[in-house]
Amino acid sequence: MNRMSARQRLESALSRIADPNGEGARACLTIYREQAVAAADAADARARAGVSLGALDGAIVTIKDLFDVAGEVTRAGSRLIAEEGKVAAADAAVVRRLRRAGAVIVAKTNMTEFAFSAIGANPHFGTPGNPADRARAPGGSTSGGAVAVADGMCEIAIGSDTGGSTRIPAALCGIVGFKPSRQRISTDGAFPLSFTLDSIGPMARSVADCFNADAIMADDEAAPLEPAPLAGLRIGVAQGPPLDHLDATVGKRFPEALDVLEKAGAHLSAEKLPLLADMDVVNSKGGIAPTEAFAIHRERLARHGDIADPIVRTRIERAAKMLAADYIDMLRERARLVRAMDDGLKEIDVLAMPTTPIVSPLLADVATPENFMRQNAMLLRNTSMWNFFDCCAISLPLPRRGGLPTGLMLVARNGHDRRLFCVAAAVERLLAD
Repeated sequence: MNRMSARQRLESALSRIADPNGEGARACLTIYREQAVAAADAADARARAGVSLGALDGAIVTIKDLFDVAGEVTRAGSRLIAEEGKVAAADAAVVRRLRRAGAVIVAKTNMTEFAFSAIGANPHFGTPGNPADRARAPGGSTSGGAVAVADGMCEIAIGSDTGGSTRIPAALCGIVGFKPSRQRISTDGAFPLSFTLDSIGPMARSVADCFNADAIMADDEAAPLEPAPLAGLRIGVAQGPPLDHLDATVGKRFPEALDVLEKAGAHLSAEKLPLLADMDVVNSKGGIAPTEAFAIHRERLARHGDIADPIVRTRIERAAKMLAADYIDMLRERARLVRAMDDGLKEIDVLAMPTTPIVSPLLADVATPENFMRQNAMLLRNTSMWNFFDCCAISLPLPRRGGLPTGLMLVARNGHDRRLFCVAAAVERLLAD
């Protein structure tokens, strides 16, 4: 346990944010110094009095740039939205819950514009460099949050996940990232990308910190995190597309992790997942996220699209010709496939696969739209399917052994979030030994 006071830990975080040689200017777009100091001092006063508001009391937290804070413009990583100047009337639901739990919110973090890319690049506010190699992408869309956690600018970062936006940057930056069951946490006051697929989740250095943050945001009852027994645990290993075209690092680290799990007594089974092909058929109509993003942004892009990130704009405007009938068909067919996948996962405890099939790409290698789109698709491939199937999922950092960070993703059925955390805690402890 960290015995430093909340004020001491906050000052350390603020120092890292302010470091001119660090990534603070690119990772953190708004700094709440005065408010954070007051919150930290209040947490320390409670601690001295023997009073606690719970597991997050005094925790140093950042929030993604798409969460409303009363009196501020919610930019969603966009200069276009920033210039519109619409001020939030109230804090987002998760921000209210974090404050009520005593969390010390130190900053709002950078993100891909409109939360619509897995690379994490932002041409308006800068792209924070990956902590493992500053020349590489941080992953997105919660880019600043992942860098802030890995670089010690906060202890927990709150992000959103529509196709992998907490899990991808967590995997590429070597931390833990969690995507809850979609309905678990209120998205009220979170700038939307996709009404159907958006979910809100934490990133941190440990499963326990993610577990505690998730419980607060879900307004769940406090409970201890008890690692699940690994002996006899039923782990399905995804076959087919999730294992296609793994790069050398991921292709080595993932099977090593499976071997460790099997030696610990877990029962591994090969899962072919034929429903992935059905998902591809549904998405071939144009996809749910682009269609809903176009509905959200079409008027502002028509007015001032020239100042939007051109890659993000192109991806959104591809949905301009989507027919209402096709969109309705996608939603109805997805609902059927969600039920079928849930039924198909009943015989296992969790499903395992690499979080991303590749390590973080060099920013120089995604400088052209063609290369960007290809790498973006690769980073999204394994994570976005679980937003489609409405499951909960977590990315755990695999042992690096001197290499770049990679992630192990564990997936569980919708509503089994707490069980997934218990399994993840056991796997985390095993991989750390």
